[in-house]
Amino acid sequence: MESLLIEIFNLLALVAMGCFLFFKTKGRGLITLGVITIQVIISSVVAFSVFSTGLIEYSYSGSWITEMIPVRIDFLSAWFILIISFTFLTGAWYGIQYMKKYIDQADNITLHAVAFILVYTSLIDICIVQNGFVLLVVWEIMALSSFVVVIFEHNKAETLKAGINFLIQSHVSILFLTIAFMWVRVKTGSFDFSAITAYTSTQPAITGIGLFIFFFIGFAIKAGFVPFHTWLPLAHPAAPAHISGVMSGVIIKIGIYGILRVLLLIKTDLTALGYFILTISVITGIYGVMLAIVQHNLKKLLAYHSIENIGIIGIGIGLGCLGIGYNNQILLVCGFGGALLHTLNHSLFKSLLFYGAGNVYQARHTMDIEALGGLIKRMPRSAFLFLIGSLAICGFPPFNGFVSEFFIYNGLFKGLLFNNFMFTLFVLFAILGLVIIGGLALLCFTKAFGIVFLGTPREKIHHDDLTIERPLRIVPMYAVALVIILIGIFPLLFTPWLQKIIQLYQPSSVSQTGAQLKTLLDNLTLIGWYSIGFIGVTALCYFIRHLIISRRSSEVDVTWGCGYTGETDKMQYTASSFIRTYRKLAEPLLSIKKEKQDASGLYPHPIRQVTHPGDKVENWLIDKPVSFIKRFLNRFVFLQNGNIQAYILYGFVFVGLAILFPLILDKIVLLMNFLKQL
Repeated sequence: MESLLIEIFNLLALVAMGCFLFFKTKGRGLITLGVITIQVIISSVVAFSVFSTGLIEYSYSGSWITEMIPVRIDFLSAWFILIISFTFLTGAWYGIQYMKKYIDQADNITLHAVAFILVYTSLIDICIVQNGFVLLVVWEIMALSSFVVVIFEHNKAETLKAGINFLIQSHVSILFLTIAFMWVRVKTGSFDFSAITAYTSTQPAITGIGLFIFFFIGFAIKAGFVPFHTWLPLAHPAAPAHISGVMSGVIIKIGIYGILRVLLLIKTDLTALGYFILTISVITGIYGVMLAIVQHNLKKLLAYHSIENIGIIGIGIGLGCLGIGYNNQILLVCGFGGALLHTLNHSLFKSLLFYGAGNVYQARHTMDIEALGGLIKRMPRSAFLFLIGSLAICGFPPFNGFVSEFFIYNGLFKGLLFNNFMFTLFVLFAILGLVIIGGLALLCFTKAFGIVFLGTPREKIHHDDLTIERPLRIVPMYAVALVIILIGIFPLLFTPWLQKIIQLYQPSSVSQTGAQLKTLLDNLTLIGWYSIGFIGVTALCYFIRHLIISRRSSEVDVTWGCGYTGETDKMQYTASSFIRTYRKLAEPLLSIKKEKQDASGLYPHPIRQVTHPGDKVENWLIDKPVSFIKRFLNRFVFLQNGNIQAYILYGFVFVGLAILFPLILDKIVLLMNFLKQL
């Protein structure tokens, strides 16, 4: 039955593509939403079936290249299927309203809709296939279709540049995955995932670690771990808002799925892998949030926070690996449980924040934070929902971000009781990193929400679209916010599913894992009750305040300006001035260029200072190597001289070398054999 549902799921994508490509179909948005909705229902039925009845496994005959193609949907696959499905459903719903502004670009919208369906279909298929060759093919489909949805506004040079950057780095990711799968294929003769387990079980630990590094780099590029993150801050701002939400919410999470899947398959020293993942994750989280604070583009700010949250998820994964390595059940439960739950939570609050940023963009036609302000008066619903997302990403109760971070903090603090100096040192490093991440995230979103929505507009409004908050556009955002609050108040709803996934990583200790999880669940129960109490007290205070204020007359006037009667918008904090102290402290670690124009002369120009935040890792790993290659290739520009005779000569030279090379090689081989005989 499940195999039939999966076939219908994939067939729907093909039918939708045919309808869009071969027929001039009206109502593309509604068709896309309809297809995605049906696919979400099908995939959700399969996922819920796995959690209720257990593993689903079947296979296709395949070919001489792939051999048998096994399809296996376990608890880990089902968890990611549900996360991907919900985010794509809200993304499609929001996207219909967002794309109405581009209704005149019919051909672009058609291609965009086809690619959107393909991205969703390929992501679900990645979660269920168990053959390396097939996974690489589906991964390529996902990469190409993601590229298409990112470059919707391809008429903009920066969008096309960001899309090409994304496409190239996606193929670097595929290159590393190909090397890893071919390694296993050469050694075992099979692309089957089970061959990874069979091969690493009989090899030294160093072999398994080496194989994992190739897999990790391939998946880490997609996930956005530092230093493989450089595509992400460029692609997110370039894409439409619903694509940014989907990309940050679930497309980068397929890299997390890949890492978690490989950890299930590879048999090696998980203690060493745990230390490696924990270290790179703490660096990723801190570096991501440090760069997020200094950004002036709202979507780029949110993109760097995706890197930060990937770091938090990675801390959980590293902690879980150490739990397996040291046979410490509380680390196993808190680490993997926190990572899995934060994967869900991040998909929710980050998609909500990107949808809010999309509303801001279409209302004011800019993402420059310095040019915004006072939008809470014009867009109260968007401001309220953006505030919920901001509080959730900062880890405040009663929202979902607090619950998953509590999982990880609980494991880290319990880890301090473990009698191992090296482990304690790394745990202290992780705790310090997580604390820094949380504090800086609070600073960043205080700046983002305060500058964008509070105060008064910092620039004159020439065009302000007040139709942005139509009900059909806001409803999917409310749906996401509702789930965010639901998880924050009732975290126990998802713990039975988490327990089943965690048991995959150490099935021999199911009873111990269950006991540790029960202790954690008791704490989560208290969190839920405290959250309900907090909401109740807050509601009571607002009710009393309303009763008191409603009986008084109120007057509205401008804010007192200390006797200054000029323009008050220039007296507000700018985004740069708000974080000036932090910027001066962090400047040695970051790449920040400043343009400053002081007052001078009898009739001075206005004082002006602009900062341009950069990424040192991108400069070292991308910009400098590319610049070197360009300078090297420019030395040979004389070859392109426009002379047809020269080009014909190049052809003769190439053919001559092609003929002579085998002859020369043969002579060298004969000479080597002769020398050996001597």
